[in-house]
Amino acid sequence: MATEAVLTETAAVNEKKGLSFFEKYLSVWVIFCILAGILLGKVAPGVAKYLDSLAIYVGEAPVVSIPIAVCLFFMMYPIMVKIDFAEVLRAGKNFKPVGLTLFVNWAIKPFTMYAISVFFLGILFYNFIGPDAVDHVKIPLGLNLAVGDIYGSGKVVLVNGLKMLEVPLWRSYLAGCILLGIAPCTAMVLVWGFLARGNDGHTLVMVAINSLTMLILYGFLGGYLLGVGRLPVPWQALVLSIGIYVALPLVAGYISRKMIIQARGEAWFKERFLHILTPITIIALLITLILLFSFKGEVIISNPLTILWIAIPLFIQTNLIFWLAYVLAKVIRLDYEDAAPSAMIGASNHFEVAIATATMLFGLSSGAALATVVGVLIEVPVMLMLVKICLKTTHWFRK
Repeated sequence: MATEAVLTETAAVNEKKGLSFFEKYLSVWVIFCILAGILLGKVAPGVAKYLDSLAIYVGEAPVVSIPIAVCLFFMMYPIMVKIDFAEVLRAGKNFKPVGLTLFVNWAIKPFTMYAISVFFLGILFYNFIGPDAVDHVKIPLGLNLAVGDIYGSGKVVLVNGLKMLEVPLWRSYLAGCILLGIAPCTAMVLVWGFLARGNDGHTLVMVAINSLTMLILYGFLGGYLLGVGRLPVPWQALVLSIGIYVALPLVAGYISRKMIIQARGEAWFKERFLHILTPITIIALLITLILLFSFKGEVIISNPLTILWIAIPLFIQTNLIFWLAYVLAKVIRLDYEDAAPSAMIGASNHFEVAIATATMLFGLSSGAALATVVGVLIEVPVMLMLVKICLKTTHWFRK
């Protein structure tokens, strides 16, 4: 059961009992930033390229884009600082919804995402994407490959004087979909669970638990599935991305939460500090999108259906996971209040981490990064649709 503290905190996340201004129109802001990024890439291509050049290099490989790292830290920190780790320790008292969520997120979701993406991108839409279309991605960190070397399904080539790995474009899109499929639960799921009138305490606990399990399972499953897809398996970069984009904000959130509550009190933390943080995640996300699309403008303009080819498997995956978790919740006799957020958590994606990892592993201008951004584009309308489905099916769980 949710404690009073958890309910108060969740209310602070969404104090108007609904979506905030930024959250309500997130799809609009995403579209606007996509257009702004494309325009920036056309009008001032040197600006985005300069920002991307501000990176931490390991050898010849730009491993961490500093502007993107800053933006993505501010995406993640507001999420992590809301986590009450005392609730994580108490979660074991209600194992069934927690167990269902973990099972769907880690034992099913990554593999269905892989299978669906391969079918649509590698078979059904293969000719539409282009059999000869290629993408240039970063060479995996730690590998010393020469021009002409073959690695996985790619070949090392020189692009503007830098060694890059040339891979089939559809496989680059596949990589982005994989990274989305193994990134469960985002801060927005607090909103979806609340709107669906679910158990706010369970939702908040699962945000915390998924953040912790990602430290181990995200890198393991990511490396495995990228390898199965004959894509680069940069284990060092996967671990580094988890450290920078999950562990660092997680530690910063834990320490600052503790210090602020000790200094100003819990009431001030929830009523004032969290209120200030509310729009920061989305603002940082939108700035990141402008940078991402400043590089992908040419691809979209030359083939505007690219977004559709990627969005279709992501849409099907989201609905499949939602219904699977929702039906299983009924089978194991969960109350509606636990069933709804369990299904929502499985269906939604932690797109901040997916964007961060795709950018770090494959590059800001890669097809993998574009695929993760498409995940952001469809997240809000699809999840609002699923909220309505939950509200119309509460009677399924009456005892």
